[in-house]
Amino acid sequence: MKISLMSYTLARGPWGQDPDLVALCELARKLNLDGIDWVTIYDFHPKEVAKVTADYGLKNICYTFFAHLHHADSGIREKATDDLKRGLEVASILGSDKIMLPLAGVEGQTRELTQKLALEKLAEAVSLAEPYKITVTVEHFHGTLAPFITTEDMKKVTAAVPGLKVTYDNGNVYTAGEDPAEAFWEIKDQIVHAHFKDWEVVKDGNIAGLNGKFYRPALIGEGAVDPLPCLEIMKKAGYNGYINMEYEGTEYDPEDAIVRGTKYLQELIETLS
Repeated sequence: MKISLMSYTLARGPWGQDPDLVALCELARKLNLDGIDWVTIYDFHPKEVAKVTADYGLKNICYTFFAHLHHADSGIREKATDDLKRGLEVASILGSDKIMLPLAGVEGQTRELTQKLALEKLAEAVSLAEPYKITVTVEHFHGTLAPFITTEDMKKVTAAVPGLKVTYDNGNVYTAGEDPAEAFWEIKDQIVHAHFKDWEVVKDGNIAGLNGKFYRPALIGEGAVDPLPCLEIMKKAGYNGYINMEYEGTEYDPEDAIVRGTKYLQELIETLS
């Protein structure tokens, strides 16, 4: 298991501002990381990203981007196909062997409808990805309307869409009221990538879980989600992929959060050997 740098965490302050590409690569190397998961490539050209990351000896291990293929509006769904095609082209130029499609809930749509629509378009996504030899993944998402949150959701979608795989998110599956370590084991054969994050349980907030509780982002190791049992079960399962250290909070500066969280996870992984 290795930790990968998730561009999303670094690019969140200030919001909307492109990260410094060179600084991002230098931070990865400072932390002895060799992989980057790009959550969009902002205003950079994919060839520029590929060149700079190669210059630093880094692998672009995943390309994460948005395609609203689970929306009931036919125009939005049609545009999603174009977004998928562009995203696959970018991933190919980056040299990534997988993409991840974050599928949040859609206001005004039931979870059941959103899941049905997503299943239809994900089959198309897998078909479009085949010529590139790129694996399509979806993650456990948080909230009450997202199409894929629980372990059963993931079993359903991977059974319905052959070739589709899972990006395991230990924090998001926790908001469904599940034990994250057990959730990994249940679908271990379908998991090819992972996100680790943490949550603080609060009395009320804008992030609601399927279990009726509310959550606020916390730094890895400082919230309610214990990463060690997850790492232990992943080792038992023989998982040898990457884990993104993800931070969605505002208490820490993004770079400080990455440094603290990455070192913490690296130290935990060392205790497993």
